[in-house]
Order: sequence, then structure tokens, then C-alpha cells
Amino acid sequence: MADKIHVLIADDHAIVRQGLKQILSDTEDLLVTGEADDGAEALQLARQQPWDVFLLDVSMPNRNGIDTLKQLKKEFPRLPVLILSMHPEEQYAVRALKAGASGYLTKQSAPEQLVTAIRQVASGKKYLSPAVAQQLAEAISENTEKSPHERITDREYQVLVLISTGNTLTQIAEKLNLGVATVSTYRARLLEKMGLKSTAELIRYGLEHGLVE
Repeated sequence: MADKIHVLIADDHAIVRQGLKQILSDTEDLLVTGEADDGAEALQLARQQPWDVFLLDVSMPNRNGIDTLKQLKKEFPRLPVLILSMHPEEQYAVRALKAGASGYLTKQSAPEQLVTAIRQVASGKKYLSPAVAQQLAEAISENTEKSPHERITDREYQVLVLISTGNTLTQIAEKLNLGVATVSTYRARLLEKMGLKSTAELIRYGLEHGLVE
């Protein structure tokens, strides 16, 4: 048992957790020894015992994946965290890596890449798909002109993506566990920072820049 890689899976969908466990059950060196259905529970489990790898979903109730990742890296800086998301790589990958993630996988690519990715981050390395590697290269290039959505905070970006997907302020507040007034403030900041005038323009921007699946 000592040579096994102990993995915790944090995802609010039980069927997803079961599917991931099934993929890993065919390997001798990987062992799922913990599950969490939201970010708060993931943090609680992290504080109870050591783990080799955290597999963390981006969209979870009570505390989303990016916020959970930041707190995990603050408390356990050496813990490898692999972000797994239904969102396309262009939406969250670079932000997740900048926040301290060791890698980023989309759920569509998980069956083929999951085992390799977990082994790689457990060994202390980063796991980057070719698409994410290209994005990182562009993000750190001095010659790259940043788009407006690349200059906003992570929370503002989450609100922008949800607005672009057609969510109301009330729906966004529920998903991010925030007050409606707070979400309204984020919306106002987005309009100001991005030089836009209405929610309709935010939605159009999101569609034009591929922020909507």
C-alpha cells in the first residue's frame, strides 16, 4: 500500500466520481481513498490526512474549484492538484495553472489521459495537454496583447462566463453562493473594466470569445 498513489476525488456529481473511480480501479498504483461532493468538504478532508493527488472539479457548490484550489495551495503548497472540468480548456486552464494547479483535464479527455496525468503530477511534474501548453505560451509571451477578459479577476471571470451562458443574476448568485447584490456589483465592474454598456454586450462578448461551451 505504501507505494500506491492515494487520490481524492472532489466532484458534486456522484456518477462522475463513480466513473473516475472505475477508470482508476484498473491500475495497480492508483487508489481512490477519499471523495468529496463540494469544495468545503474537500478542504475538510485535506486537513484530516495526507494525500498524494487531489482531483478537483471546477464547478462545485459551497466553494468552487478555483477558490478551493487557492485555499489548498495556501495550506498545502506541495499538494499536487489536478483540475478536471467540463469547461473547455480555453475557459479555465490558464487561470487554474496560475492559481497553482499541477494540470488541467477536460472531462471529455479524462478516460484517455487521467491515469497518465495523475502519475505525472504525483511525481512533482506538471501535466499539460498540447492545447493548454499553447495557451500558456501565449499567456506569458510579452508580445501577446491581453484581451479584456484576461485582465479581470477570477471571480469576475466566473460571473462573465455564467452571464455569457444566459444565467440571471439570481441564478449566478445561487451557483456561486453569493448575494444577488454582490453579483450585481461584479456585473457593474465587468462592464466598466471591459468597456461594455449592457448585459447583452457581455453575452455577445462571451460568445465571440468562446467563453460559452
